[in-house]
Amino acid sequence: QVQLQESGGGLVQAGGSLRLSCAASGRTFSNYAMGWFRQAPGKDREFVAAVSWSGTFTYYASSVKGRFTISRDNAKSIVYLQMNSLKSEETAVYYCATPTGRFSMPAQTSSAYAYWGQGTQVTVSS
Repeated sequence: QVQLQESGGGLVQAGGSLRLSCAASGRTFSNYAMGWFRQAPGKDREFVAAVSWSGTFTYYASSVKGRFTISRDNAKSIVYLQMNSLKSEETAVYYCATPTGRFSMPAQTSSAYAYWGQGTQVTVSS
């Protein structure tokens, strides 16, 4: 059974930084792409970043490119999201997710991901 557990959320001032972590279990972590999404109150879940199974390829939403960095440690089965220069409008619940297909390229649509964590709240105060 695939399980994902996010951590690292919290309250930060605008312009500050946070690093989110997502620990995975239940299958061979290094065989699967990983993604981060976020959902603000009253809004749809949106893509933030994704990384290929090897870590070689990364993808970002245009709104976070240059400020956020996704990375993974396959030895520890953890994916990270380093968030810098945070903005108040980025207050949301952040989720990590992973697809069912091994060695698939990471997608930017939530429907491509089968397994989700419970999310971690990020609040950016202005």
